[in-house]
Amino acid sequence: MSDRPRKQPGPDHPITVTPTGERVVVTVAGKVVADTQNALSLREATYPPVQYVPLADVDQSLLERTGTQTYCPYKGEAGYYSITVDDTTAVDAIWEYTNPYDAVAQIKDHVAFYPDRVESITVG
Repeated sequence: MSDRPRKQPGPDHPITVTPTGERVVVTVAGKVVADTQNALSLREATYPPVQYVPLADVDQSLLERTGTQTYCPYKGEAGYYSITVDDTTAVDAIWEYTNPYDAVAQIKDHVAFYPDRVESITVG
C-alpha cells in the first residue's frame, strides 16, 4: 500500500508507547475477554490514552476476524475482530496493527478495544 501517506510522529503529533504498569481487564456481557498485567498505553496527540493488550492475554475463542480494515498514516493498516459472548456480539470491537510502523513497533501482537463497544475497560 505504498500509495498511502506515511507520517512520523513529531512535536505537532506526538505518539508514545509505554507500559501501563497496572492490570487491565476488559469485559463484554459480563464475561472477562481480556486480563493482563502487560498492557501498553499508547498516547497520541490530544486523544485519550489507548490500552493495547497482548493478544495472548485475550480469550481468542470469543473473537472472529472481520473484513473491516482502516489505515492510520502513523501506525499502518489495522484489522478488526468482533467479540461474541452468548447472544451478544460486539461488532468490530477490537483493532490490531499486525505490521505496525516502526514508531509504534511495540504494539505488534497487541490489540485495542473500542470503549463504546465493550462493557468495560478497567485499568488498575
